[in-house]
Amino acid sequence: MTLDDIRSLNPRDIGSWPVIPKMVALLLLFVAIVVGSYWFDWRNQLTELERARQKEQELRTVFLDKQKQAVNLEAYRQQLATIEEEFGEMLKQLPNKSEMEALLTDINQAGLGRGLQFQLFKPAQAEGKSEFYAELPITIKLTGSYHDMGAFASDISQLPRIVTLNDIALTAGKDGDLVMDAIARTYRYLDEAEVAAQRRAARAAQQPKR
Repeated sequence: MTLDDIRSLNPRDIGSWPVIPKMVALLLLFVAIVVGSYWFDWRNQLTELERARQKEQELRTVFLDKQKQAVNLEAYRQQLATIEEEFGEMLKQLPNKSEMEALLTDINQAGLGRGLQFQLFKPAQAEGKSEFYAELPITIKLTGSYHDMGAFASDISQLPRIVTLNDIALTAGKDGDLVMDAIARTYRYLDEAEVAAQRRAARAAQQPKR
């Protein structure tokens, strides 16, 4: 088919066209329909489909995480019960407010029982408070032999209540004795009223200032 034959085709009477021009026209029409459908309709639908697939993957991941948690729920409960039990045992090692005076006496007696001489035994005037417990630093200064000081440190570690020795400094004293400067830290748990007060103070600190 020549170019003149194509020019002679009547666009108003496509039915009279030869087979090849008809097929080409139908193909071009089909391509135009596909391109127009994609541009005006399918493109948005494909975008929505991709979003839906991503959302499906996210939901699938969340579902698998929840499923793992559900499967391990009993193990989590047992673990929580164990943690609560251990926390309770730790609290038992902390004195309450009324027992603090007896604990301070025990620390003092631990030194005297080893033949050490206290030159200073000064609990801090204010406690450092956390959410569930309070910390009381005690400045101590004592003199004695190296062996007796080591035994004193061992006795402190074996007290039924938690006491730690910090910032230890040893210097030579008179008559061959040593002088120990240290901070003994002991802890007590807060009662319910003190815990409530700590939480109120924490909430107040988090609120924006006006």
